[in-house]
Amino acid sequence: MLLFRLSPTMFLAAVCLFMASAVSTETVTTCVDYNNPHYLECENGVINVKSVFYGRTNKVICSEGRPPHQLSNTECSQPGTVNFVKDRCNGRKSCEISLNDIINPDPCYGIYKYLQTNFTCVPAVHLIACEHSYAHLTCGQGEAIFVLGANYGRQDRNICYVSRPPNQVQNVYCSNPTQIVAQRCSWERNCTIYASNLIFGDPCPGTFKYLELSYVCLNPLAG
Repeated sequence: MLLFRLSPTMFLAAVCLFMASAVSTETVTTCVDYNNPHYLECENGVINVKSVFYGRTNKVICSEGRPPHQLSNTECSQPGTVNFVKDRCNGRKSCEISLNDIINPDPCYGIYKYLQTNFTCVPAVHLIACEHSYAHLTCGQGEAIFVLGANYGRQDRNICYVSRPPNQVQNVYCSNPTQIVAQRCSWERNCTIYASNLIFGDPCPGTFKYLELSYVCLNPLAG
């Protein structure tokens, strides 16, 4: 959920201005298995995807139990995967990606592939507002909001589920990255936005949705 469609340059500039110290890069590798999702999580802060690779670059990773002919092509990669993962994951505390969403088109038929993501955990304010409620963004005196990412939909059954029938929370593949929060709130000191289909549209009718967003507070005059 990157500042969905904010340029990578703007996102990186905001992160650099905000972070007071360096953070380490984490790597998650998932072998292709349609029942095995690719899962990223930050215990502290939110996800900032640095690089993503889908395909095969060597014969060692995800090689156990595989015949040699399925490991032979080490120049196999799928373009565009990094943008897909950034849109799904940036600005969130956790993110789950089904490999079914990235396997097509197949960059190398007959080769056993894997998805690998390098990411850091960026300090940020993380908010969730259930549908029909409000998200309140605020910064201190002399600071301004910079929205890192926002998504209106549902990607978790255990968020905003109380008193909801099962059929309203079972669709966890409802992802709608949105620029609206950034357009309305970035560079303001305080901002309130309503989590509603009237504002964001309805990406999955019948599903009870929520607005998930992340932001940092920056000094517009610094740096």
